[in-house]
Amino acid sequence: MIVFERPKSLIDVPLHYCPGCTHGIVHRLVAEAIDELGIEGKTVGIAPVGCSVMAYDYFNCDMIEAAHGRAPAVATGVKRSDPDNLIVFTYQGDGDLASIGTAETVHAAARNENITVIFINNAIYGMTGGQMAPTSLPGQVTQTSPYGRDVNLCGYPVKICEMLSELEGPEYLERVTVNSVRNVRNAKRAIKKAFQNQIDGKGFSLIEVISSCPTNWGMTPKEALQWIDDKMIPYYPLGVYKDRSAGILSNPNKEEK
Repeated sequence: MIVFERPKSLIDVPLHYCPGCTHGIVHRLVAEAIDELGIEGKTVGIAPVGCSVMAYDYFNCDMIEAAHGRAPAVATGVKRSDPDNLIVFTYQGDGDLASIGTAETVHAAARNENITVIFINNAIYGMTGGQMAPTSLPGQVTQTSPYGRDVNLCGYPVKICEMLSELEGPEYLERVTVNSVRNVRNAKRAIKKAFQNQIDGKGFSLIEVISSCPTNWGMTPKEALQWIDDKMIPYYPLGVYKDRSAGILSNPNKEEK
């Protein structure tokens, strides 16, 4: 009996990511979803600028490189060019999706474009050396906030799922993480559902994955996984923020005034 095998949609090559980085886990979950749904031959991925800039080296499907932040716009064009036959996903980090690409993200969601967005939130700019990102936590030390993020100077972190949940357009928004076996299984369920939504023509699905960056956080891989539990999740609560088909139409963690 086969207990473990590499997904066919994931190319058998070494990954370039730092030890302990959770990009590799999420890559596998995306590839497993593509395999299990039988959509490998019709899937197109959009690679951004950031740590996942070379995602085209890893996914065994057609890939397109997008300018920084523009992946949702590129995905929109690709999907609309052949909506009945193509399954299109973007794979983006927080510096890409939540900073330079905020406009593309918001408007693709508002239009309910029938695409799948995989959003990696590790609260820092990983590829360029650890600068403060839009998602860096209040007080978080980074290369450009050596005394910690000062919200009075830099503002508060951007909470993508919460923000997009206020729009009428999106079909499905969920925040997950991959720092434990249980959480990995839940993340896989969410990612597969996001692809299934596209197959079913339901519209815009975004899965935000709270991820680790041991190198730029200055931690061991084990410490980084614990930091997700201790610091990231309290600020970015996990859960479904919108699922129109299931009747979930608002942020479950929103405080009523």
